[in-house]
Amino acid sequence: MGCNGGSLKLSMRAIALLVCFSLILAPRAQAWSKEGHIMTCRIAQALLKPHAAEVVHNLLPDYADGDLSSLCTWPDQIRHWYKYQWTSSLHFIDTPDKACTFDYSRDCHDSHGRKDMCVAGAIRNFTSQLSHYKEGSSDRRHNMTEALLFLSHFMGDLHQPLHVGFTSDEGGNTIQLRWFKHKSNLHHTAAAELFGKDMDLFQEDIQNNLTHGVWSDDMSSWEDCNDLLSCPNKYAVESISLACKWGYKGVSPGETLSDKYFSSRMPIVAKRIAQGGVRLAMILNRVFDGDFHEDIATPT
Repeated sequence: MGCNGGSLKLSMRAIALLVCFSLILAPRAQAWSKEGHIMTCRIAQALLKPHAAEVVHNLLPDYADGDLSSLCTWPDQIRHWYKYQWTSSLHFIDTPDKACTFDYSRDCHDSHGRKDMCVAGAIRNFTSQLSHYKEGSSDRRHNMTEALLFLSHFMGDLHQPLHVGFTSDEGGNTIQLRWFKHKSNLHHTAAAELFGKDMDLFQEDIQNNLTHGVWSDDMSSWEDCNDLLSCPNKYAVESISLACKWGYKGVSPGETLSDKYFSSRMPIVAKRIAQGGVRLAMILNRVFDGDFHEDIATPT
């Protein structure tokens, strides 16, 4: 992927700086920040086929008013609750320092060594759970609403490059930086003010680039997935590659980052948000149309 990412229209400086900052050091509890997750889910819901859209609407609680994006940050909000503490390691993947590779059998585990406890494993698990939605209330093994929300959120996490990062720095979390006079947590305090004002415009620009812009010829390749359980591995490989090429590149602890760093990474971040939305829609469309078989080989 080239750094310029094509002739994107996304030029709002506040959005660019804010979103790009999340590429580097967004704490794992916040992922893309809530705005990135909202955007991923908005894009996905706009691409759902009629039957999948109906199922998603029915699985959402009434207070969501049919809007998947309104609950796409829920897994971040509850991850430290006692009931959901087990989900904490599902938001990311730690890979060997400097290896710049992802291997499911090597890397998908939590800090206690429990297998499948990473974001790629979580996507596999909740994709499988959603395949049981037709069984309705008679299937007490799974909470389909929770499965939908976890899957939607984790697809956003997996497409954030630093959520597949190096073990020693916890995906960039321990690397302290500054932007002008601000510490690295600037975007947590300014996100709603700077990003939220232009969310609709940002979504419109991304969708225009998907339908008849720089990504219109790429959507079919993004959706290409022969095995819904294995494809998250491919997405993880993409993320660690981008983290090495752009997220970690040119960054030294304690330095002040320039506008150039942010502006050069903006197209990468926008494209990853778009890819996450397109692929989430692909999974939901296939699962809810019955195009899923659990006897497919387990990914390695």
